[in-house]
Amino acid sequence: MSRREDHRLTTGHGRYTADSSLPGQLHAVFLRADRAHAEIARLDATRALAYPGVKAVFTGDDIRAAGFKSLPNVVNFTGKDGQAMAKPLHPVLALGRVRFVGEAVAMLVAETEAIAEDARDLIDVEYRDLPAAATFDAAVAAGAPQLHADIPGNLAFEYESGDAEAVAAAFGHAKYVSKLTVESQRLVGNPLEPRACLASFDAGSGKYTLHLPLQGIGGMRGQLAAVTGVDKGKLDIVTQDVGGSFGVRGAAYPEYFAIMLAAQKLARPVKWVGTRSEMFMTDFQGRALSLTGELALDANGTMLAIRFDNRADLGAYAAAFGPYIATKNLTITMGGVYRIPAMYTRTRLAYTNATPVSAYRGAGRPDVAYAIERLVDFAAHEHRFDPLELRRRNFIARSAMPYTTPNGTVYDSGDFSAVMKDALKRADWYGFAARRAQSELAGKLRGIGIATYLEAGGGGSAPKDQVAAKFDRDGQITLYAVTHSSGQGHETVFPEIVAEALGIDTAHIRFHPRPPDATLMGSGTGGSRGVLGTGSAFRVLGQSLIERARAHAAAQLKVGENELRYSEGTFHAGNRSLGFLELARSLAGPEPHPLDTVAEGSFGATFPNGCHVAEVEIDPETGRAVIASYTAVDDLGNVINPVLVEGQVHGGVVQGAGQVFGEHAIYDEATAQLLSGSFQDYAMPRATLLRDIAVHDHPVPTPTNALGAKGVGESGCSGSLPALVNATIDALRPLGITHLDMPFTPSKLWHAIRDARAH
Repeated sequence: MSRREDHRLTTGHGRYTADSSLPGQLHAVFLRADRAHAEIARLDATRALAYPGVKAVFTGDDIRAAGFKSLPNVVNFTGKDGQAMAKPLHPVLALGRVRFVGEAVAMLVAETEAIAEDARDLIDVEYRDLPAAATFDAAVAAGAPQLHADIPGNLAFEYESGDAEAVAAAFGHAKYVSKLTVESQRLVGNPLEPRACLASFDAGSGKYTLHLPLQGIGGMRGQLAAVTGVDKGKLDIVTQDVGGSFGVRGAAYPEYFAIMLAAQKLARPVKWVGTRSEMFMTDFQGRALSLTGELALDANGTMLAIRFDNRADLGAYAAAFGPYIATKNLTITMGGVYRIPAMYTRTRLAYTNATPVSAYRGAGRPDVAYAIERLVDFAAHEHRFDPLELRRRNFIARSAMPYTTPNGTVYDSGDFSAVMKDALKRADWYGFAARRAQSELAGKLRGIGIATYLEAGGGGSAPKDQVAAKFDRDGQITLYAVTHSSGQGHETVFPEIVAEALGIDTAHIRFHPRPPDATLMGSGTGGSRGVLGTGSAFRVLGQSLIERARAHAAAQLKVGENELRYSEGTFHAGNRSLGFLELARSLAGPEPHPLDTVAEGSFGATFPNGCHVAEVEIDPETGRAVIASYTAVDDLGNVINPVLVEGQVHGGVVQGAGQVFGEHAIYDEATAQLLSGSFQDYAMPRATLLRDIAVHDHPVPTPTNALGAKGVGESGCSGSLPALVNATIDALRPLGITHLDMPFTPSKLWHAIRDARAH
């Protein structure tokens, strides 16, 4: 089935936040800090307020007077030795001090966007500059500038998971030990659609209506309510299309709260559309992690223990999901696909003068998969084990499922050995020597890399997923949920799930992303949860609709319910029958329709996994790397729509390739100024980066949800980071290079090759 969304989106008929307008709306712009760390000595908006067409200027004092709280983050657990995380105030607009370039200092509202932009330059701000700390190491160094008065040393949290003593004992009698530090560099999310917000306020009802990009209505409504104190029932969120998310649209941003306040105070709708430059500076960024891993092996290559010592750069504030990613998400799968008896991780989190960090595709899981698979590959070559055999020897067996790891994670299902065997065959692993020889004849370096990854899918904050179906007078069905598509294809797959359950054509069903009932509950699309959470709830809904219709069908056919048989969209009783849609039409009348239904379910986490094999060819004269081939074999559980799954794998692999070969948010070490703040300075992946990719399914269905699906959104990233890095290092290994950190720009590779040859 082709994607229903595509015609609208590819012909310019999509409706994004910036496309929305309301009568009488005003326009907002933000004055942003042009330095990373400074006290606000004076802020005078007199000249700006006198400019014709300007309606108001809001500052941090106005936000404080409104009673707005700090922006939230989700860490509510203790760390090492029971310590609580140090959470400084994360203000909507700066209060007394700015802590990263781009932080919003003031908001100006005017009759038009042009007036607002002109008048913004008339706001007078004087700063007293303070020294800045651009990186984790700079922030925790002796004598480092203090970002928050109540957090000495800038250390926010120290977290641990696992058994440190058991790990130390295992390392004590290990035959072989390998240690490797990998950097997962800062990234800018850069969705196609820049952030925007349009808010209106009805004084009579106290109700706000907001248009903004998001991943799930429930989560966004909860965050907005938590900061403003407005009842969730008085927050109506309107969103149709979202131009990409990758996690960075899951959080409520400071601008949304400021726009709400302006709409309420000025009694008119207020709209803001961010520029690409603002997105580079202020969209919560991703990764910013350093992971030092150690692996202990016995003489036969059996894994005895693994441990990590990690450093996480949170940026200036503890934003949204950033601290959770650097703690729980890094440890839930710290053993990957391997049977490792002892595991331990320590992570330190620090505040720096950079943009806050939050979720970015995979949210820590690709990072730890990368660290594990690089460490395993590194150990194999360091101690002269075959990289495939080292993996095979230590895989968790399918017969051991469900498998509980030493730190308490329960893997529900998987067949890691079979998935790798499938991938090796499809990628022609054993024919690589001939391909390498051909590259050598052409003067190129060629390497092959493998990654047997595992990541956690389906996590969510809501206790259950709820969905609804409403019928119109023609018996057509509209589906609702609080999850929201940012390209995944919800309008296609959710009707497909319900249609299959009912045995009817999908033409009679549509999905609408804005539920009429604000009380519906769900976890949105974060953590690859769309199909396995919301989709499973729709599967339950389909079955519930049949049961709900049964009594009505029995009455019309004048038989007992136990005499009815349902198949292929029809109730049968002897030689008589009644179609489901025919029944729905006959029951139409005053609302609500008798078949209108809400269904729900609680569906547990599951663990998508796979084996990705990549080949990379490097031109030593230029340092340019080319992905020569890429094969992905993934266990995603039951696949509902192969077209959508293939697209998700393509996107994830290319997004990972972007990090491997170019993307990097770079801050000046002395000033913490963002140096890669535009597409001229920040290398985005392009279509030519990966010309072809072979995608194959190797499903092992999960028992944790109604569909047996494991999720796909983050698998591409989780597999591609280690596979592509391992392939690149394999190409360089004959020169004596055993590790480099991403990104592998032509300059970095050229210098590494030149230096290696010189020695």
